Amino acid sequence: MTRKALWISTRTHRQHVLLLYSWCLLFSFSVSMFLNTLTPKFYVALTGTSSLISGLILWWYFRKYGTSFIEQVSVSHLRPLLGGVDNSAPSAASAAGGDADSNRQSVSECKVWRNPLNLFRGAEYNRYTWVTGREPLTYYDMNLSAQDHQTFFTCDTDHLRPADAIMQKAWRERNPQARISAAHEALELNECATAYILLAEEEATTIVEAEKLFKQALKAGEGCYRRSQQLQHHGAQYEAQHRRDTNVLVYIKRRLAMCARKLGRTREAVKMMRDLMKEFPLLSMFNIHENLLEALLELQAYADVQAVLAKYDDISLPKSATICYTAALLKARAVSDKFSPEAASRRGLSTAEMNAVEAIHRAVEFNPHVPKYLLEMKSLILPPEHILKRGDSEAIAYAFFHLQHWKRVEGALNLLHCTWEGTFRMIPYPLEKGHLFYPYPICTETADRELLPSFHEVSVYPKKELPFFILFTAGLCSFTAMLALLTHQFPELMGVFAKAVSILCCCSLLVNKDTSAGKAELNAARY
Repeated sequence: MTRKALWISTRTHRQHVLLLYSWCLLFSFSVSMFLNTLTPKFYVALTGTSSLISGLILWWYFRKYGTSFIEQVSVSHLRPLLGGVDNSAPSAASAAGGDADSNRQSVSECKVWRNPLNLFRGAEYNRYTWVTGREPLTYYDMNLSAQDHQTFFTCDTDHLRPADAIMQKAWRERNPQARISAAHEALELNECATAYILLAEEEATTIVEAEKLFKQALKAGEGCYRRSQQLQHHGAQYEAQHRRDTNVLVYIKRRLAMCARKLGRTREAVKMMRDLMKEFPLLSMFNIHENLLEALLELQAYADVQAVLAKYDDISLPKSATICYTAALLKARAVSDKFSPEAASRRGLSTAEMNAVEAIHRAVEFNPHVPKYLLEMKSLILPPEHILKRGDSEAIAYAFFHLQHWKRVEGALNLLHCTWEGTFRMIPYPLEKGHLFYPYPICTETADRELLPSFHEVSVYPKKELPFFILFTAGLCSFTAMLALLTHQFPELMGVFAKAVSILCCCSLLVNKDTSAGKAELNAARY
């Protein structure tokens, strides 16, 4: 580089430095002029506004993340530096289980399921209507049942058989008498298994009558099943017919087992359910294991109940209130007879008691509505034909059949009463986070209102109370903002008020000092 070019470059650099320095001087002069022209009112308004904004930010942070900002900083940053461990965090296994449940089940948050223990319309639901004059089933619930019947009991080849063609139309009828008349018409043409099913469900007024009709349906259904089994590989139509005949046969055998259970032949019912599960192991959609669990609990065969739970309370299978609360009942049974909250508060919980409490917390988080029915804090109604998992409808269906099993275990309801509300202190807030299971569906309450009758008050998910720190912070920020606003609007009046407050504080300090001195002199005189 030549000497001239170097001189030009140095000169340009000096000009840039001088220009930057002049801009800095101008900015500092402008800032100083701005600050000098500000009045005390501005600082008061700034204090109030900043306090209000700070309160709103803290409130928003808690609503979004479920914990206060100070708690989050202390847990996430300060505690690791001090060598502490977060004991409230779930274990790796439970976290993995929760994530797996979330991936599998969040897709079907508000999916409506067929109630495994649904009652008989003619022998039970209609009898309730005759006695009370109330309809226990909603139109939405019965419409879902009609769709189920069309799915499981019909196929594309029904029009080739006159009796099945009549029943295909019968399942779509809204009027119960029209359905019953169509079933009788189909039986005049042929021994139709689905016609017997309809009559057993809706026309029979007692369980004994329903069982007789189901036995006739079983005879007809087995014949159709054997014939379609031989032809199932001859084409798509024959395969669809075999699938329909399989569904009909499983439904009949299951209802026969339920009839035996209702008529007191529990051991026979258990055997029928076990044989059905062995014969058709792939039809898990019917949830026959829940019927089996209830029957085994009636027999007090707790070892067999544990064996069934070990098979179906698996991470890869969807959970239910029956699974979760039966597991909690078995663990509570080991400690409930000697459990005392006073003794537990003095000596702490033993390992078995801790396992029972954790099982109860797990069950309550899955369905928080069940304890109120088990503890008889809320009256039961007849369960609907469909339930929503984790909803009030599932809680009613579970408690309706399992309340007697909890009462039979000494101290189980007492342990549930003492521990179930502690679940909501463990679940993160807001409820969209969850703890052991995927987040509680927001749409559950709306779907339950369609499934349950209008005279029933639908339970809602309990809300977690706000911590005192958040309320105190919000109140303090609001109070500071109000003082700043009053000082801005009425500076002279607030000045007089401040002087009066300061004088009162000084007087109170002097009085306390004199009182303390008098007490000291009195004590000295005594000795």
